[in-house]
Amino acid sequence: MPDLLFWIIAGGIALALIVGAVIVIASNRKAKAVSEGAAAAGIEPPASRLTRLRERLGAAENPFARGLLALLSADRLSESVYEELESTLLAADLGVEPTAELIAALRRHIGISGANDPQAARAVLRAELTDLGQPELPRKLHVLGDGKPGVVLVVGVNGTGKTTTVGKIARLLVAEGNQVVLGAADTFRAAAADQLQTWGERVGVPTVRGQEGADPASVAFAAVERGIADHADTVLVDTAGRLHTKTGLMDELGKVKRVIEKQAPITEVLLVLDATTGQNGLAQARVFAQAVAVTGIALTKLDGSAKGGIVFSVQRELGVPVKLIGLGEGPDDLAPFVVEDFVDALLGD
Repeated sequence: MPDLLFWIIAGGIALALIVGAVIVIASNRKAKAVSEGAAAAGIEPPASRLTRLRERLGAAENPFARGLLALLSADRLSESVYEELESTLLAADLGVEPTAELIAALRRHIGISGANDPQAARAVLRAELTDLGQPELPRKLHVLGDGKPGVVLVVGVNGTGKTTTVGKIARLLVAEGNQVVLGAADTFRAAAADQLQTWGERVGVPTVRGQEGADPASVAFAAVERGIADHADTVLVDTAGRLHTKTGLMDELGKVKRVIEKQAPITEVLLVLDATTGQNGLAQARVFAQAVAVTGIALTKLDGSAKGGIVFSVQRELGVPVKLIGLGEGPDDLAPFVVEDFVDALLGD
């Protein structure tokens, strides 16, 4: 009996080791296949995208960063320097309350005597900006479902780069080995479905679309239905984006959301905002958040022309994380948002 027990235990351990080895090998093979697939498709990895982010947001290109660096390089932080810094932060759409908090923190840590140290002020500003960026917020994009495809509903005003962002996300997901279906539920803009289908063809995924002016909810329903039938990992649904002041659009988005949820849970509601719109972008964010419970934000056009402060103020306003940032017009000009990297880029570090 003891011998039998020994062999049962030994067999169990051996089986566990074999299963573990198989899992590790399969995982490594998948990671290698994904990496090779991305390379073959010419898709840029996130690390190098973040390097380009730092370059584009650096002081040479970004007026926000340039203004901060000019002020913090002063020989002493006099009262006039604090006033200029306050004006710079407000002009960068940081918002009144966050700006007041930053200035108060600088005064508290540095003071305004002739012994002020610009490098110390820089360190305080970095710490305070990082804190304002709320690095503790979850920034993972939830694109996978449980037993059914994950459904990502993408919303935003026309002109923010919404449809292009959907295409770029599809490109990223395909590079990671995911099966994707696109839903062209922006049926009120003639070029939207064509544009999305072009992205789909480039990355080899199907696009479900309807006739121009068709019911957006029915197109979204059909896209999720196709995703379930194809055993897809993710369904990306592009939605209409007429002016955010039109109540009808908000009602429509709510309907799209309810219809989708009859088939599969929505795992992410991503709001696309144009970083150059500043405080108007905040107004858009509030309205969309009320209509469809936004879970994440993608900021587009965050290059040399963007003011930058909107990153902090929109998160503060909604308590919703910025998850993606658009760096330009290229197919790989979309990167995950990392607070510390963003702040370092603004301060030229």
